[in-house]
Amino acid sequence: MRVLAIAHNTFRESVRDKVLYVLLLFAALSIFGAKALGWISVGQDIKIVKDISLASISLFGVLVAIFVGTSLVYKEMDKRTLYTIISQPLHRYEFVLGKYVGLAAVLALVTAVMTLSSACYVLVLGGSLEAVYFLAAFLIFMKLLLVTAFALLLSSLSSPILGAIIVFCLYLFGHATGVFKDLPPQFEGTFAKQMLEVAYYVIPNLSNFDLRSEAANGVAVNPLFVVWVLIYGVSYSAVFLLLAAAAFQEKDL
Repeated sequence: MRVLAIAHNTFRESVRDKVLYVLLLFAALSIFGAKALGWISVGQDIKIVKDISLASISLFGVLVAIFVGTSLVYKEMDKRTLYTIISQPLHRYEFVLGKYVGLAAVLALVTAVMTLSSACYVLVLGGSLEAVYFLAAFLIFMKLLLVTAFALLLSSLSSPILGAIIVFCLYLFGHATGVFKDLPPQFEGTFAKQMLEVAYYVIPNLSNFDLRSEAANGVAVNPLFVVWVLIYGVSYSAVFLLLAAAAFQEKDL
């Protein structure tokens, strides 16, 4: 109940954040403006709308996770409410978990709104929707949960600005981890190659959650792959949450 109370308070504060609505506005503009790019490719407009819609859900969803998630703990400290909270019969890990659950609920709402809006837009344009489109949106949500866990870790360790930069770098590198492994022959035997290979295995591969191409073309996805991606995402999220709880436990307050 203590975790749910913190989660409810976090959800209520987050939905009041003006940044959230600014990002949703830009997401809506990118989704409904995707039709303009569809005119460039004759007969491919629906596919382009689907692709851009899912890309917008991913990008603006992660921006919500970054700007809201990296300031969760900092805001409580800045408003001095954190000291009142931790003085209550509450374990620090419960505080971290409550913050995570609250922001996860916000992301679920944001993802659902953007997914349903884009789906309706596709249908209005005369397109069709397969189950893989909604599966792609769900995997995007799982990716956002992973990024949120990392953002919460950074919220316990650094300032919101520095945390936001680091989390966004993780998001970018997470979609390009294949580059770290498929290096040119000139890197063979070098220290840089060893470091990049370590980064390949440490940084979560966020491209695993990307089904935009399959969703745009209505291609079915192997259920075993989906199960593996879910286990992969939950595992990374759990590790980041454990580290966030440990960091917050050691924080001098």
